[in-house]
Amino acid sequence: MSKASPSPLFFNRQQTSAGEGVSSETSWVPNTDVYATDAGLVVSVELAGMRREDLELAVVGNRLKISGHRSDGSRDANSKFLVMEINYGSFESVIDLPEGCDMGKARAIYQNGFLRIEIPSNSKTTRKRKSPISSDE
Repeated sequence: MSKASPSPLFFNRQQTSAGEGVSSETSWVPNTDVYATDAGLVVSVELAGMRREDLELAVVGNRLKISGHRSDGSRDANSKFLVMEINYGSFESVIDLPEGCDMGKARAIYQNGFLRIEIPSNSKTTRKRKSPISSDE
């Protein structure tokens, strides 16, 4: 199964460089899906091994910022890795949301290692409207 490539007109996701509030020692971006439903948008972020208290969501304009820190407290400090595929440390991901998202009614749920953010559409901008069809007769 191939991954669908996001439409650049629909949303833009940015990895911010280690900056204010983000550790310079490690920086990573979690796997993220953004998809549309009849009700609006859903942002699903894979964050296994993290606690809800270690996550932060912020909205500025039409930008959704998801940040946090995953600690590496499960291994001995003298361990030598043969394979290391799990990211630890701070992360920050910014998603530019399209017009019509009602962030005031957004809902975030963290369960089983996934953060799910449901963002309803603003009914004023997405309301379906019928236009009459005129005839030249």
